[in-house]
Amino acid sequence: MALQLKKLIPYAFAGWIPGGRKSCVLCGHHVWRFMPYRRGSRVVAPLMRTLDVVGSNVDHFECPRCGAHDRERHLFLYLKCSGVLARMRGRNILHFAPEKHLSNLISAQEPAEYVQADLYPNAPGVQRVDMLAMPFADGSFDVLIANHVLEHVPDASAALAEIFRVLKPGGETILQTPYSRKLQHTWEDAGIDTPQARLYAHGQEDHVRLFGRDIFERITAAGFESNVQLHADLLQAYDPATHGVNPAEPFFLFRKPG
Repeated sequence: MALQLKKLIPYAFAGWIPGGRKSCVLCGHHVWRFMPYRRGSRVVAPLMRTLDVVGSNVDHFECPRCGAHDRERHLFLYLKCSGVLARMRGRNILHFAPEKHLSNLISAQEPAEYVQADLYPNAPGVQRVDMLAMPFADGSFDVLIANHVLEHVPDASAALAEIFRVLKPGGETILQTPYSRKLQHTWEDAGIDTPQARLYAHGQEDHVRLFGRDIFERITAAGFESNVQLHADLLQAYDPATHGVNPAEPFFLFRKPG
């Protein structure tokens, strides 16, 4: 009980006292600060800082009111301002590792079909789906979302091939993932096989690779057309500090030709 109270008190001060100047775009509340992931950048593996890894904003990670993470807030802004969210109306959507708040907003667009999927479902309505062997026919979906998923799958190339297969011609996919702006090539090795080794080499205990600058070429090599956009270009109206997002993270938007 004492431990739970110790954790809740910072959340209460950060999210429930009026007057905060930060803003969560998902719950609409103003807060004093976003809560860090674990202990924030102080616990980030030194190699991740050295390699200039772009990923979550670990110092301003969780909304103390609704619990939404920075990557969910950022993706919502990208989907909204790019027009992708509005284009979901009447379309078929496949969403891997569906985030709670984002899922509600997508459902509100009234898609024709909205499949929420995960390899290890932990919520009602989420289907068990292996991204490497999807049980869907070719050309089944108009939009596929995989927000911070590719760094977890055993075979990224096979996953990209499956994503390409199940998308309709002209379909769009969002493939946010951490990557290093310094690494020329993606780093993965079968010898990095323990949680501690993955934490130091890839940035998190369950990441099986650290993508390099070749991530964009790897995706287009799978057949996709790039429509990658930067925060500075697409989200000029949204201050990163106010909304607790990482402005260095681009919008990984790709399209299947057709």
